[in-house]
Amino acid sequence: MAAANAPITMKEALTLTSIGINPQFITFTNVTMESDKYICVRETAPQNSVVIIDMSMPNQPLRRPITADSALMNPNTRILALKAQLPGTTQDHLQIFNIEAKAKMKSHQMPEQVVFWKWISPKMLGLVTQSSVYHWSIEGESEPVKMFERTANLANNQIINYKCDPSEKWLVLIGIAPGSPERPQLVKGNMQLFSVDQQRSQALEAHAASFASFRVAGNDKDSILISFATKSSNSGQISSKLHVIELGAQPGKPSFTKKQADLFFPPDFADDFPVAMQISHKYSLLYVITKLGLLFVYDLDSAAAVYRNRISPDPIFLTSEASSVGGFYAINRRGQVLLATVNEATIVPFVSGQLNNLELAVNLAKRGNLPGAENLVVQRFQELFAQTKYKEAAELAAESPQGILRTPDTVAKFQSVPVQAGQTPPLLQYFGTLLTKGKLNAFESLELSRLVVNQNKKNLLENWLAEDKLECSEELGDLVKTVDNDLALKIYIKARATPKVVAAFAERREFDKILIYSKQVGYTPDYLFLLQTILRSDPQGAVNFALMMSQMEGGCPVDYNTITDLFLQRNMIREATAFLLDVLKPNLPEHAFLQTKVLEINLVTFPNVADAILANGMFSHYDRPRIAQLCEKAGLYVRALQVKISPIYVPTTYILFLHLNQTFYVCLQHYAELPDIKRVIVNTHAIEPQALVEFFGTLSPEWALECMKDLLLVNLRGNLQIIVQVAKEYCEQLGVATCIKLFEQFKSYEGLYFFLGSYLSSSEDPDIHFKYIEAAAKTGQIKEVERVTRESNFYDPEKTKNFLMEAKLPDARPLINVCDRFGFVPDLTHYLYSNNMLRYIEGYVQKVNPGNAPLVVGQLLDDECPEDFIKGLILSVRSLLPVEPLVDECEKRNRLRLLTQFLEHLVSEGSQDVHVHNALGKIIIDSNNNPEHFLTTNPYYDSRVVGKYCEKRDPTLAVVAYRRGQCDDELINVTNKNSLFKLQARYVVERMDADLWGKVLDPENEFRRLLIDQVVSTALPESKSPEQVSAAVKAFMTADLPHELIELLEKIVLQNSAFSGNFNLQNLLILTAIKADPSRVMDYINRLDNFDGPAVGEVAVEAQLYEEAFAIFKKFNLNVQAVNVLLDNIRDINRAVEFAFRVEEDAVWSQVAKSQLREGLVSDAIESFIRADDVTQFLEVIRAAEDADVYHDLVKYLLMVRQKTKEPKVDSELIYAYAKIDRLGDIEEFILMPNVANLPNVGDRLYDEALYEAAKIIFAFISNWGKLAITLVKLKQFQGAVDAARKANSAKTWKEVCFACVDAEEFRLAQICGLNIIVQVDDLEEVSEYYQNRGCFNELISLMESGLGLERAHMGIFTELGVLYARYRHEKLMEHIKLFSTRLNIPKLIRACDEQQHWQELTYLYVQYDEFDNAATTVMNHSPEAWEHLQFKDIIVKVANVELYYKAVHFYLQEHPDLINDVLNVLALRVDHTRVVDIMRKAGHLRLVKPYMVAVQSNNVSAVNEALNDIYVEEEDYDRLRESIDLHDSFDQIGLAQRIEKHELLEMRRVAAYIYKKAGRWKQSIALSKKDNLYKDAMETASQSGDRELAEELLVYFIEQGKKECFASCLFVCYDLIRPDVALELAWMNNTIDFAFPYLLQFIREYTGKVDELIKDKIEAVKEVKAKAEEEKDVIMQQNLYAQLLPLALPAPPMPGMGGQGMGGYPAPPPMGGMGMPPMPPFGMPPMGPY
Repeated sequence: MAAANAPITMKEALTLTSIGINPQFITFTNVTMESDKYICVRETAPQNSVVIIDMSMPNQPLRRPITADSALMNPNTRILALKAQLPGTTQDHLQIFNIEAKAKMKSHQMPEQVVFWKWISPKMLGLVTQSSVYHWSIEGESEPVKMFERTANLANNQIINYKCDPSEKWLVLIGIAPGSPERPQLVKGNMQLFSVDQQRSQALEAHAASFASFRVAGNDKDSILISFATKSSNSGQISSKLHVIELGAQPGKPSFTKKQADLFFPPDFADDFPVAMQISHKYSLLYVITKLGLLFVYDLDSAAAVYRNRISPDPIFLTSEASSVGGFYAINRRGQVLLATVNEATIVPFVSGQLNNLELAVNLAKRGNLPGAENLVVQRFQELFAQTKYKEAAELAAESPQGILRTPDTVAKFQSVPVQAGQTPPLLQYFGTLLTKGKLNAFESLELSRLVVNQNKKNLLENWLAEDKLECSEELGDLVKTVDNDLALKIYIKARATPKVVAAFAERREFDKILIYSKQVGYTPDYLFLLQTILRSDPQGAVNFALMMSQMEGGCPVDYNTITDLFLQRNMIREATAFLLDVLKPNLPEHAFLQTKVLEINLVTFPNVADAILANGMFSHYDRPRIAQLCEKAGLYVRALQVKISPIYVPTTYILFLHLNQTFYVCLQHYAELPDIKRVIVNTHAIEPQALVEFFGTLSPEWALECMKDLLLVNLRGNLQIIVQVAKEYCEQLGVATCIKLFEQFKSYEGLYFFLGSYLSSSEDPDIHFKYIEAAAKTGQIKEVERVTRESNFYDPEKTKNFLMEAKLPDARPLINVCDRFGFVPDLTHYLYSNNMLRYIEGYVQKVNPGNAPLVVGQLLDDECPEDFIKGLILSVRSLLPVEPLVDECEKRNRLRLLTQFLEHLVSEGSQDVHVHNALGKIIIDSNNNPEHFLTTNPYYDSRVVGKYCEKRDPTLAVVAYRRGQCDDELINVTNKNSLFKLQARYVVERMDADLWGKVLDPENEFRRLLIDQVVSTALPESKSPEQVSAAVKAFMTADLPHELIELLEKIVLQNSAFSGNFNLQNLLILTAIKADPSRVMDYINRLDNFDGPAVGEVAVEAQLYEEAFAIFKKFNLNVQAVNVLLDNIRDINRAVEFAFRVEEDAVWSQVAKSQLREGLVSDAIESFIRADDVTQFLEVIRAAEDADVYHDLVKYLLMVRQKTKEPKVDSELIYAYAKIDRLGDIEEFILMPNVANLPNVGDRLYDEALYEAAKIIFAFISNWGKLAITLVKLKQFQGAVDAARKANSAKTWKEVCFACVDAEEFRLAQICGLNIIVQVDDLEEVSEYYQNRGCFNELISLMESGLGLERAHMGIFTELGVLYARYRHEKLMEHIKLFSTRLNIPKLIRACDEQQHWQELTYLYVQYDEFDNAATTVMNHSPEAWEHLQFKDIIVKVANVELYYKAVHFYLQEHPDLINDVLNVLALRVDHTRVVDIMRKAGHLRLVKPYMVAVQSNNVSAVNEALNDIYVEEEDYDRLRESIDLHDSFDQIGLAQRIEKHELLEMRRVAAYIYKKAGRWKQSIALSKKDNLYKDAMETASQSGDRELAEELLVYFIEQGKKECFASCLFVCYDLIRPDVALELAWMNNTIDFAFPYLLQFIREYTGKVDELIKDKIEAVKEVKAKAEEEKDVIMQQNLYAQLLPLALPAPPMPGMGGQGMGGYPAPPPMGGMGMPPMPPFGMPPMGPY
């Protein structure tokens, strides 16, 4: 079947290798495809990575470096699930990642290994372990939930699939296992079906399964179906079945009937089995895919077979549903991603035609809305309708594919059925079925709605529209509008009947919705018409609508001025104003005309509205002169003036001025000069102050200053307040400095004070702040001066201080504020003390700032103030006084004792202030009043401060102070400076501070040696604290002073001190000696006993003091460590052996043995290991013994080891050692005893090292027949090898034994082996090549011939034998091909025959393989051997390449011309006849194919017609020529006519005239006929031409030639063309009237008949008009309701004169008879025709 006509279309969607996927990773374990969206490939080389392929863009794979055992992409989203086994465990770690968010979603560690997993839904993972099945949701934090345990039938199965139904209530797990022993190649399939609701499992045999949802007829819910395919072998019989079963049938509802079908596997696919099953929910088809690439397609409903074909030459291991196209994806071993889809154009014709299953074809078409079943559906519909099965017919029409029955004709058909009483009308049944099935189309919706509207059941319409059951249309909206406007509007909106929607909104006065809807649908209504319509009924609504238009995007569709004119035309001033005020709010320049317009109409009609508009100041672009004039006319003079002033200079508050003092402003509006303004404004008594202030805002700064000066000159006191107010309001325009200068000019400090007071808070100018202080001081505003000096941060403190001192105000608080804030306390103190203002001094210190009291005291001391006042001042403050600065001030002036009483008072109050105690200590030290006691007992002073104070007075007191405060640096400095090293040494030892030790022991310290001497000689010997000693030792170690440390330790440890037996010190002494003076180490080892021997010994080893280390280990009886020193460091094995004999310890011997082993003394090492009874190093001993070839010693050692441990390695090596020393008997005896040897590995090792006899013993014992066979081959024991191979029954073993037998020329045994090999397809070619490479052709052929009779003989054997026959025994080839053509791999045999040039056999193979093009080519190229006429005819009609047809024509023309017509007749329907004719014409053998051309002339081909016509002309066969011309008009007619019009034969010339006639060349035809006196032909030609002129010319010709009979005949023949007057004239003029009289009679009879017909038609037309008028009158009467209420009326009597016989009431005249004339009409004669 051609691929184009196949019901299933296959195409290659992708090749994984083309996007960089290595073929080795295209396996079931590495590739996953959970849906048609993503493919996931796991790579392990060159690095671990995961490749994600998006099927929407497959050429852009996403590769990420991820290490995992498995990877799954989510079916819908970019979510990746990863599984990896934890190292060293059987647990799996699961992780889920969101690739787009680059975040981990969930992870879980499974306690057992997951052997299979799969996405069973976009939100759920199915996990299968060895024992159970789990579900893991990706949502939330939930862990995997156990669903069920695996049944026993799935034990030791490879899980290949796991699925669930859409409701997740049914689960199925599928696995495969090796086949039964009698047929191991057929894989066994097992399935476990689990019900979640029932919590029960059922074990079944199946290879593939899938769930489906299917709606059974009569059931309103979907049924859950499971379909599964199985292939099993029972007693040698193979059974392949497909089952479809319903799960959980719904009680009381129609259920799905169980279906079963056979799966037909071809003989070559006997061991093939299903690996996947996919359901097409779109078409309800079931796909079964096998491993070897077979596809079975079944109908889900009936389980009927639809299609079977092989879709892949390579094994398929993975499939996935392609839900969007109703097909599936499949991936094969080659990496092809194949997409199978339904060929919608051919599947229904295929099922109905090829399968002859009409019912299935109709069902497929209905379910999938597919073409191809139209005739069947229509026929079935008509049958049901004829049988009055209206319900079934309605259902068929509702489900008809592509809606072919959903037409007005169907509706009319149901409408025409009469309604039976008590039954539902068929039309309603039809519509009810349509509503149940889905949505009605536009026509159906209209018809159903018409019925519903007539019955006034509007609620049904509402329900159907809500359920989207009706297709909305404008006609439907018009219908519904008669009963419900709202519902009609909804329909219009859905139908997008935009004009109707707009009209409906307008009727409902929902104008805002018009604009919204128009914008949504992109419709532009007639806004102007809508606005005019609204204006008539709702003026306010029109305003709102106009405003909405103005706010539309893109601007208002109607000009604002046009809208305004519409309002004004109807005198709607208020509405027009409201509209314009709203749209003109932006105040744009382009709206100047409209601004003027709105002001004009309101100034004329409503001046108060115009006044309010101007008051709001919302317009600024109107025509000012025009509006000003109108304002004056309206009496709004203020507004008139306002509009004349530019709005830029009119502040908002200026409007108030216009209202307050209109008279004043009227005066000013005429003045434009400064003198005039000055003259007016000085009259302040008549002007409102506020108005005057506002007026200043309209003047320029220069004019305003001039006016202000005049006001001050006229009346400084009276006008000062106005001037101050003006200055405040317009200071920014006038300038602050200018205003200040104005007030200073008139020395008005009061005005300056008020002006600056308002400006001060916003100014940061120091000069303004100072002037304000100055003005306030001069105006007596002391409190304001005090406030500003206290709060302001911007005045100049120095300048202000000097001003206040000069002003000498009675209140010193302003000066105190300035000096206190800016640090002028000494100046303040001096000023107050000099002016005898001591009260302010006390007040400042006590109340204002006690913290500055030290400065005050210092300045008073400088001013030589009495001490009593100062002491009193200090005591008055007491605790508030800061002590430190006070002491500093007094100490600087050497008056510290002044504070004694104050300090003692503070101490007595419990003060712990460090500064108090520091000052008191200094006083005590100066007075030498027992300072040591104070320094040691006072806990509050600062040691550094007091110590520093004592350094120059008494260094020892400084040391006391520093020691008390642990002031290390200061104490070290003072002791170094004063050589107090003994004190320093004692302090350092007592401190035990590592940093301090590091500082004093620093090499840079020049006093280090002096300190060390004091530490060694005095400080440490005096100490009894172990911590102090330890700290000192550590410090010496840290400072890297080993010699000094040894000196120190010897003094402590060796001289019977309290620390002589100290464990740590002894260790330290030895370790230090090891580091600094190794010569003393041995002495210390001998003298000391209480030290850590093992640790010190290790240190000695590291220091390479090996003898000292040996002495230490020996002293402490550490024999193993001691011998290790001898072996590893001193490297004296003999001394070590001697030491081992002396101590006789196993551990020592073990160390010696290891050392001997490392040195290569294997035998000695083995003896030492035996003495040590040490089996721990058996691996190293075995390795060394094998390297040294000392297997006898190794045997003794291994026998000793076996007594201690049971290790497979030991037993295995013992067997190997026996074999190496040829103790085969010991091997046999050993393996019979209990042992743990790894015999398979030992056997392999023996075999690899050519120890075949020993290997034979091992392999025979463990029944490893495969290895035994190849071992016997090595030993040349071929019969035994064959026997062993038979027991092994392994292809590899058979091959090795077979090949060995061939090499040894044991062909009988080789054939036995070969028969067991060639039944395996993959091994056949290898065997064949092996035989052929060694020239054993006959033996190979014999082997293959024997293989033909095997039960498991396959295609490869038959094919290979055919190839061998082709190469070596040609005579048997054809017989073999014909016998076994169905079991051959024809392409392979074709190649062999082509190579060996067996053309006849090659042709036969091409024919069998349907390669007819190649067959035909072979026959033509090698005709001596391959040509046979009947066979070639069968071949040539089946070729696809049309060029071969013409090549065959050339071939027969050259080699078999006698048979060429036979071939051409066969090819007649396929060749281009024109091309064939050209070929024969060029070859000059056109007549040769005349029979062919006659046969195909019916096709009316120009070239054929012309060729035959030429032949007929040459043969002068005019009958055939005329027949050809009549029947076939496709040729050059004129050319032929011109060639034969001068032919010598009359009939040929007659044919030429006939051709001219057929070509429409009437004159040439008539002329040629007249020339040959063929008058009959001429008359017929003239008649057929329809040309009156030609006919009349021919009449004239006959008259001229005197042919009267011809003249009469011509009148008869050309009757329709010749005009009567012409004929009569010619006859009358040439005296032949008798010959013309028959023509004249016929003409008169014909015309009278025509007149009769016209009269009859006219009478009938009149009658029809009357009948129609009566009918219309009856209809009008029936429609008149009032008339229907009246009693029936009797028919009216006929009116006089209205009889029915004739027109006008007169009877029709009788027809006029005579001479055959028709009757005349009653009113006049008919008009005469022209001549």
